[in-house]
Amino acid sequence: MKLLHHITLRLSILMSLLILFWSVPFYYALIEEVNDETDDSLEEMAETIIKRTLAGEELGSAFSSSNNQFHIRDVSAEYAATHDHIRYEDREVYVKEMREYESARMLTTIYCDDDGAFHELEVYTPHIEKDDLRETIFKWMLALALTLLFGTMLLNTLSIRLTMKPLYNLLKWTEQFRLHKKMSKLVNPTNIHEFRQLNETVEQSMLRSQKQFELQKNFIGNASHELQTPLAVCMNHLELMLEDPNLEEKQIVEIGKVIRTLKNMTQLNRTLLVLSRIDNGQFTKSESVSFREVTARILTDLQSIFASMDIRVETRSSSDFQYVMDPTLASMLLTNLLKNAFVHNRQGGRIVLESSADHFRISNTGTENALPTNQIFEPFYHSPDKPNSTGLGLPITKSICRQSGLYIKYEYLDAMHCFEVGKDHTDLK
Repeated sequence: MKLLHHITLRLSILMSLLILFWSVPFYYALIEEVNDETDDSLEEMAETIIKRTLAGEELGSAFSSSNNQFHIRDVSAEYAATHDHIRYEDREVYVKEMREYESARMLTTIYCDDDGAFHELEVYTPHIEKDDLRETIFKWMLALALTLLFGTMLLNTLSIRLTMKPLYNLLKWTEQFRLHKKMSKLVNPTNIHEFRQLNETVEQSMLRSQKQFELQKNFIGNASHELQTPLAVCMNHLELMLEDPNLEEKQIVEIGKVIRTLKNMTQLNRTLLVLSRIDNGQFTKSESVSFREVTARILTDLQSIFASMDIRVETRSSSDFQYVMDPTLASMLLTNLLKNAFVHNRQGGRIVLESSADHFRISNTGTENALPTNQIFEPFYHSPDKPNSTGLGLPITKSICRQSGLYIKYEYLDAMHCFEVGKDHTDLK
């Protein structure tokens, strides 16, 4: 979820809860205010009725209508002593004019005349329908809540977009950052202190990374070349020693072992240099590569090298797998996989090449057991029957796939070891 949507969602939830909690006391406060106004009106009416009654005056029809009605009845002193002299309550009363029961607010008061007799006066007036009021309040509160909610979301979205513009500019700049390319200076003016500090921190960090990358790249290149020279000199001296006719057979065997070790070291040094260059993103050329064409070119050389093994190569192609990547990396990738299929095959075995628009698969016969999927792509892993292997072929293949946005997986199907390379839909590029 984007930061903008995350903040908007949180504010919307908080705003909704705030409106909800505010609407409850608002409703009860409104009902209380209505009751107070009604009670004041009933008190004035009751006071007028009592004064006129005690004065012996006629009350007239104005005091008894569909809106205001009253009843007076005599009560005993004991009743007056045991009941509150002023009481308010809501009650359903029958209105003759309307011939139905209506909700009414009623004031009941007990008073005493000049003769000491007690009377009870009931004055009531039709009350507002609380259910109707509750429904009306709910509708208007809902309308208010939605208006505030959408208004807040709109204003919040516009405000955040403007406020976060420096952050989006910084993210765009970092997305374009590449270790092996010189980046343009970050231009991201802002008046917000935190964003200015973030700009400086990120830019300095990127510059340090580029500087460290250049130092590491130069060190690896220099170290590799420095190692290659003494290794080559040692091999030349040993090869010259082998030409000495005075050497004994045992010495020749030992020198041969040393030469093989030096050759392995030379190959290992070159391979580690290639792996480092791949991981550092130094292969930057990009063009559409046909895996079918590259495979055909590599197979010509490998089949002549491994002709003695009598390995049969089968091709099953529904369409050519093409991918935009560095052509040198594509050649390394397919060379490693094809060479792996030949080296780890058996006499008279098979290699099956399958391709489609989405993937390319190389399957080969070999050992009858599946390889450990959690180890084969680790550096320096090799099968027990190939002790002289550098164990870097598949790690280089995995690194190429990762840098190029491809996936690679291993399966053991139908007694064949299968390596599949395809377009990585998780967009690891």
